[in-house]
Amino acid sequence: MQYDKSEKTNVIDHREDEKNEMEANNMSDHILPSQTNTDTKHSDIDSSCRVYVITWNVGSRFPDNISLRNLLGLNTTDHQHMADIYAIGLQEVNVQPQQQVLGLFKEDPWTAKVKGALGDLGYVVFKTEQMQGLLLTMLIKRIHVHHLRNIEAEYTRTGFGGIWGNKGAVSIRFNLYGCDMTFVNAHLAAHDSHLEERIQDFKQIMDNHHYHVKRFRGIYDHDYVFWFGDLNFRLSGEDTSKEVEEAIICNSFDELITRDQLSYVREVTREAFHLLHERKPTFPPTFKFKEGTCEYDLKRRPAWTDRILYGIQPDNCKPNTHLHVNQFTYKSHPDYSISDHKPVTGEFSIKLFPSDKIPIIHFSDLYVWRIGEENTVEYTKPVTFKECEHDWIGVYQCEYTSLRDYVAYEYVCQAESPPPSPDLTTDPFFTHAPRRLSQRHRNPNYLRRQMRDNDEIVRLDFADDIELKSGEQYVLIYFQNSGLRGVTSVYGISNVFRAEMAGSSSLIPNVD
Repeated sequence: MQYDKSEKTNVIDHREDEKNEMEANNMSDHILPSQTNTDTKHSDIDSSCRVYVITWNVGSRFPDNISLRNLLGLNTTDHQHMADIYAIGLQEVNVQPQQQVLGLFKEDPWTAKVKGALGDLGYVVFKTEQMQGLLLTMLIKRIHVHHLRNIEAEYTRTGFGGIWGNKGAVSIRFNLYGCDMTFVNAHLAAHDSHLEERIQDFKQIMDNHHYHVKRFRGIYDHDYVFWFGDLNFRLSGEDTSKEVEEAIICNSFDELITRDQLSYVREVTREAFHLLHERKPTFPPTFKFKEGTCEYDLKRRPAWTDRILYGIQPDNCKPNTHLHVNQFTYKSHPDYSISDHKPVTGEFSIKLFPSDKIPIIHFSDLYVWRIGEENTVEYTKPVTFKECEHDWIGVYQCEYTSLRDYVAYEYVCQAESPPPSPDLTTDPFFTHAPRRLSQRHRNPNYLRRQMRDNDEIVRLDFADDIELKSGEQYVLIYFQNSGLRGVTSVYGISNVFRAEMAGSSSLIPNVD
């Protein structure tokens, strides 16, 4: 399968970021379904989704005492037209032993910082993947969580011949509204003279980066690919660092970009990234700076090391439809100076094709959860919906900001009590060690099924020791877990319900 090589049909005029951003804000076909336990019929709807990509080599620094609002587009973007998806790729995240130990029990400081900035605006961290200093964090608007399918992370080491993860790639792939996409965050070999090593890193990632979702095993099998990171491509030629700096001061970007190694291997030799597109950078080279300043460190020649590329697989879409990408912005953020790199962002709009053919779990309305009592959760599933052994239902606070932030969960298919410790190979969010239905309080008939003509009603009892907070609001989320490398899908979200102490006299029939 080949990616679309025609720039004309898939990209727009790249000269005016401001004009393009205005056009993006005026688009009226955004996907904005409400979060309910029913699925809207979308079979004949073409919708767009806005994607915001960030790449930044943070040089082992922490996000203390800095604001990420400008980097996340929160200072300049109308909140009504904010991105549906954020993809945040960092390189050289601090990986000292104490940080790795802390990472087993709490979020990385960068992910926590981003979640703090975006959580109140309705975003959810739905997946992160880290390999040593490479960190990829994916967020999505909470109203879209119901439509996330086949979420999977992958990584490839390329450092020291593939045995060390200081270089390589991490990625997260998923399906949203009928389209499959993958986001790849890479850190390739450094130094001006190591062009061949960078090409080999790319090939090694392509050869070894494999997913476990049918039809989407490779990176280029996806409808949309976003590949970004510290790709480390430099400028060819023998000019000195000072001469390159003088050309930058004169805004001679067009002359410098003709000697850009990435453009050369992508467009001329076609040895790497040749099936992907990149908007021509119109910002100054993003490496190498003296930390804390906007002054180039001339120990290295300035270069555009930090890049964002994208691709489309036109053969994947259904008949009489076509995929499409518009890029509205591609810029650096020179005010961020904690490392020797400047962060780069790109904003895109992609076409999606919502479908009503995917079976959905429908939760029956639940108004009050009685703390200290057993509570029965009831849902209906189509007979065509195939449960997996490790499917589970999580209890979340109503305004959850991460799929890891469940309060409790229970498996729906296992006849016996799960082991005391989570199975690290199958539980996709095991690190928070949630409360299960305990052996001590288990009702032997906790799972009951009732078959009907075209569907099945399932009733699942949660134990009386689930620790919810009285007066707070929660939702239930049904996850399908295939058991293959944590491939996870969201198949149902309940209505909002309130937790109350057992014996409460409240007769409120619903929740605001």
